Amino acid sequence: MLLGGILNLAWLVAGPPQTVAQTAGTNQLSMETADPYLWLEDVHAPKSMAWVKDQNAKSTGILQADPDYRPDYDALLKVMDATDRIPFGSFDHQYIFNFWQDAPHPKGVWRRTTITDYAQAQPTWETLIDVDQLAKDEKENWVWKGADSAPSLKHSLVNLSRGGGDAVVVREFDHASGTFIKDGFTLPEAKSAITYLNDDTVLFGTDFGPGSLTKSGYPRIVKLWKRGEPRSAARTVYEGQVDDVSDTGIVFRQPAGTIALINRGITFYTQEYFYLQPDGSTLKLPLPLGADLKGAQNGNLIFTLRDDWTPPAGKLITKGSLVAFPLLPFVKSQQPPTFSVLYTPDERSSVDAVTAGRDAVYVSIYSNVTGSIHAFHCGADGTWSDTKLNLPAGGSTSIATANDWGPEAQFTFESYIQPPTLYADAGDHHLVPIKSLPGRFEAANLATEQFFATSKDGTKIPYFVTKAKSVTGPAPTVLYGYGGFEISLTPKYSPNFGLLWLNRGGVFVVANIRGGGEFGPGWHQAALLEHRQNAYDDFQAVAMDLVKRGFSTPKQLGIMGGSNGGLLVSANMVERPELFGAVVCQVPLIDMIRFTQIGAGASWSSEYGDPADPAARAWILKYSPYQNVQADKTYPPVFFVTATSDDRVTPVHARKMAAKMEAQGHEVLFYESTDGGHAAAANHKQSAEMWAQSFVYLKQKLGLGEGMKP
Repeated sequence: MLLGGILNLAWLVAGPPQTVAQTAGTNQLSMETADPYLWLEDVHAPKSMAWVKDQNAKSTGILQADPDYRPDYDALLKVMDATDRIPFGSFDHQYIFNFWQDAPHPKGVWRRTTITDYAQAQPTWETLIDVDQLAKDEKENWVWKGADSAPSLKHSLVNLSRGGGDAVVVREFDHASGTFIKDGFTLPEAKSAITYLNDDTVLFGTDFGPGSLTKSGYPRIVKLWKRGEPRSAARTVYEGQVDDVSDTGIVFRQPAGTIALINRGITFYTQEYFYLQPDGSTLKLPLPLGADLKGAQNGNLIFTLRDDWTPPAGKLITKGSLVAFPLLPFVKSQQPPTFSVLYTPDERSSVDAVTAGRDAVYVSIYSNVTGSIHAFHCGADGTWSDTKLNLPAGGSTSIATANDWGPEAQFTFESYIQPPTLYADAGDHHLVPIKSLPGRFEAANLATEQFFATSKDGTKIPYFVTKAKSVTGPAPTVLYGYGGFEISLTPKYSPNFGLLWLNRGGVFVVANIRGGGEFGPGWHQAALLEHRQNAYDDFQAVAMDLVKRGFSTPKQLGIMGGSNGGLLVSANMVERPELFGAVVCQVPLIDMIRFTQIGAGASWSSEYGDPADPAARAWILKYSPYQNVQADKTYPPVFFVTATSDDRVTPVHARKMAAKMEAQGHEVLFYESTDGGHAAAANHKQSAEMWAQSFVYLKQKLGLGEGMKP
């Protein structure tokens, strides 16, 4: 992502250098508005794309000319296209549905097989949609974005993106004929949300024209549309506010009955929920604004709490708790609501993921960033029981899928050095391993350890170090982080890092900094809004601890992150450039003064603050990388990676930062893929290209070489 001797660490405990925002004084306003790179915000303009073309040529000329690039690319592509991968899928009635990409199908095929047949070593798959053939026939650059099947499984709503962005075209697919329904439920390209209420009715939101979207660019009007009607005749059942993030319909279809809801997304972290009644009217549900809905099971809504909450006539329920609300009995009886607490985490535990099946609610619970799976059952008297399932310990546990219409569920276990194994549960909670990913890199000499760094305010920050046991001194190291949006970085098996970094003597580190969800909502809230600097202090503390423990040196320490993680690494690069030897910054946010005006940025003001608010603007200016990068400072070399088709964060942030830093005389490389949306890769070849270039870059800058192999 190590030479003996006593290190002089005095510079490591010095505070971050003063930022431009702290020293500009009355010149601050001109610093913010005098932006010579605004023209790069016109994403598809000829001038912008010409700049991108020149930057790409420069970067590929350097990185793809490296003798390791082609072997690395080939190795990654071979792994990505391998046919012995686990074909993860989703249960629906008697089937398991899977989307699969490989060398013959780079765009992928959507397919299904029976649950029984899936357990075989070589299942017999029924191809439903061949996206490569569809793209060829229609001369469109289609990228698969998922599907929602009708209760009868006769039809499915298919989402297709041009180039991989979030905006999709929706078309209805007929399973029997294998064709799209000409007069079915279709929507033109937009950031739509659509789902079946029943076989002949959908609940949907889309761009209905001027005024129909929120400021964040998502639907704010939810309509009910019956088969055979023109779309214009669809009935409005809910209309949200322009300042909402989004307003969408949610449908849970289960044997106990169909539950249709409206989710009013007030902010990214606050919602109101409404029950859609048979007559099309809505009933507001007695849930707190911080309720995070996870699913429905046997008439119960299952949610976690972002804040402490005392229900009416009830006892305090602490934040992070998993709660059940018997919705259907409440709607039927109109009696005061009741709530059951299924699980209450302690300060080092969290609910990571929840999936509801027909017979149980399955929960991935983490303690000190390693996982377990629990199954919660509701008895006839409404009392819930908890069964911990027998999975390995010391890594990541996840819920692959659970069946709303049967007893089946599937789970995975993996770690940084152990590839995923898929376990099947037939309903008796006797787990059977049915598929395993073969090892993609040599792991016998590798080991993972967890350490804790002390952040600036005294908080203990966990991080994982994976390296060869034979590496005993400072070595080239990649430190990866995210630190936002309640997203946890749990131990995952990465062939990319294993093949191209760990097996060549490098060290791989993952920091579980505040802002993520590793220890529940409080861990996230500790780096929210005006507390954002805590995430950056945590990351810097881990970097310093790595040097102090002798794992690396600043010149050998590279940092990597994407999206909010791209903001993380660019902010750290600007605040503490002396700590790092190289930066890989992927699909990042960077201009935090204009982020609400770019892409879907307005939806994230509850994470960072709204720069239009003077108080928020003040704290944002203290760390915003674009406003604080300076010509008279020395920064580590940086490689920006983004995608033209990213309509969520957009390539604008990376473009402007790269142009500004290059003009200031800093060492910068920039690469922008055409396709892929926010993933910056739409197929395995694009993904292999992105990662091979990134690892070549880190190798060059951090000194990883053939002679270092353990």
